[in-house]
Amino acid sequence: MSAELDELYQSIILDHNRRPRNYRVMDDASAHADGQNPLCGDQLTIWLKVDGGRISDVSFQGSGCAISKASASLMTAAIKGKTREEADALFTKFHGVVTGAHPEDAESMGSLKALGGVSRFPLRVKCASLAWHAMHAALAQHADATPPAPVSTE
Repeated sequence: MSAELDELYQSIILDHNRRPRNYRVMDDASAHADGQNPLCGDQLTIWLKVDGGRISDVSFQGSGCAISKASASLMTAAIKGKTREEADALFTKFHGVVTGAHPEDAESMGSLKALGGVSRFPLRVKCASLAWHAMHAALAQHADATPPAPVSTE
C-alpha cells in the first residue's frame, strides 16, 4: 500500500474516531447487544431498529480505542438500509479483510477498506471487529425475539 493511501486511511479512521456517526442511545430499538474486549477495555453497545426486514436505523455508544470507535462508526453507516442478509454478508466480508483471510475483498468495501490495515496487527483485529460481532449478535437477537426483546439503556 502506498504512503498516500496509508495517510488517507489513517485520516478516515481519525475522523470517525473524533466525530463518530450514529453515536447515541436508541430508545426505540428492535434489538441491542453489548460488546466488550477485556484485553484492552473497549466496550460498546449496538442498537438496531429493523423495519420490514431492513435495518432502518443503527447506533452505538461506548468507549474504546480509535480503531474500535471508528470501526463502529463506519459500520453503522455501512449497514443502515441493508437487509439482515446483506448486513451478515458484509460482516463476513469485513471479517475476512481485517483478519487477512481475504484481503482482495477490501477494494469492494468503500470506506470500510480503511480498516484493512489492522490485519498486520493481530491484537488490533479484535478492536476493529468488536462492533461487528455486537451487530451480528443484535441481528440474531432480533431474529429470535417474538416480540422484540426490551431494550436496556443501562
